[in-house]
Amino acid sequence: MRHINRLLTPLAKATARTTSRTPAAPAHPSPASGFLTIGSTTYINPTGTYPLFHAADGTLTLVINDTDHPITIITESDHSPPPADLILAPGERTETHRGDCVQVG
Repeated sequence: MRHINRLLTPLAKATARTTSRTPAAPAHPSPASGFLTIGSTTYINPTGTYPLFHAADGTLTLVINDTDHPITIITESDHSPPPADLILAPGERTETHRGDCVQVG
């Protein structure tokens, strides 16, 4: 019996080491503190992606980044070549007629 216990000891130690480790938490973006305004809609502590609606009459859409995270206005990808994404640092604002959505972070 002692021989079997000696054989199983390395396996028990390896299993204990494996189960004692906590798996890496998936990287979830932290919410931004502050306000994100797109057109006439304001989001509080935004995180993720928000739609960018454009007026039918072609007027520019106001985007205000009053958060502590940079935001990216993701542009249409069906143009060749696609226009560059627009990045707004915290505290910046712009008026735009392009883009599909606004991504925080």
